[in-house]
Amino acid sequence: MRMNPTTSSSGVATLDKKNLGRIAQIIGPVLDVAFPPGKMPNIYNALVVKGRDTVGQPINVTCEVQQLLGNNRVRAVAMSATDGLTRGMDVIDTGAPLSVPVGGATLGRIFNVLGEPIDNLVRYKIIYFETGIKVVDLLAPYRRGGKIGLFGGAGVGKTVLIMELINNIAKAHGGVSVFGGVGERTREGNDLYMEMKESGVINEQNIAESKVALVYGQMNEPPGARMRVGSEVSALLGRMPSAVGYQPTLSTEMGSLQERITSTKEGSITSIQAVYVPADDLTDPAPATTFAHLDATTVLSRGLAAKGIYPAVDPLDSTSTMLQPRIVGDEHYETAQQVKQTLQRYKELQDIIAILGLDELSEEDRLTVARARKIEQ
Repeated sequence: MRMNPTTSSSGVATLDKKNLGRIAQIIGPVLDVAFPPGKMPNIYNALVVKGRDTVGQPINVTCEVQQLLGNNRVRAVAMSATDGLTRGMDVIDTGAPLSVPVGGATLGRIFNVLGEPIDNLVRYKIIYFETGIKVVDLLAPYRRGGKIGLFGGAGVGKTVLIMELINNIAKAHGGVSVFGGVGERTREGNDLYMEMKESGVINEQNIAESKVALVYGQMNEPPGARMRVGSEVSALLGRMPSAVGYQPTLSTEMGSLQERITSTKEGSITSIQAVYVPADDLTDPAPATTFAHLDATTVLSRGLAAKGIYPAVDPLDSTSTMLQPRIVGDEHYETAQQVKQTLQRYKELQDIIAILGLDELSEEDRLTVARARKIEQ
């Protein structure tokens, strides 16, 4: 990438448009562009697509040449979304690599990859979101307007926990929820609907006063009805599958979806995502890709569910960026750390208890075990 103190990608409107190409193919973020003979751009040249989409909205997409394909075609990677681009649209070869501003004018500013300033955003205060569920509020608190993941295998209580959150949001905060059942079991979808009616979150007498909207893409429906089921349709679309059969664009699609969830000055959207963990393996590409976008993670443990402890939140695996003294306060933070230390020590002692028995522990360790068991319950 070239550093230029006076030129940035925003100045492409003044470029010489004699070296024009046309889009021949669009594959996600990758474009194939055909140029006239003898007018081929160099590798790493910046290409600009300007025009209007099918509904008349302006388009300005910058791409970078990555490969010369032959037959007067190049392959380029777009630096922004390719939504709205069509075959045959004009493409301008800038004749130079991407350029960004440099020098003193850049200090203290935030730029994107094209060198365009993006720091004219409103700064929002970090607000703690009280769920009414003690283990969550103490050990892995949620952020209002943040993104939260509920991770767990089949049957550990993800949907039930979301039902509880919807109920608490409606009654304690007066908020409105949208439940998206992606690949939901028909039985669970029906149970959820009946529970919402019984609790009054769905008001049958005055439907306009209801506090939830339900959107179902059920398991008995085709893959397309379940939103982003790329792992099922990736091979059918001619894309080479990646690890465990997931689509190669999993990270891109996940980022695109997650970055659309945002808050405004008028209100906030707190996204609580129940993520199925195949075979309870948190290294599976789906949960592993989701982790990077979240403010808090609530991991549901099959071991705790087997003991009849609900919600089966694993206090040691669950994390939150909100658990800081400057946000939740010193007392909350210290209490949470002491609880985690007690549970961690209990976890370390479990093998000794299983082999030698509780009587072989020291008085201090037996007290720790008693405290940890009370905390669990």
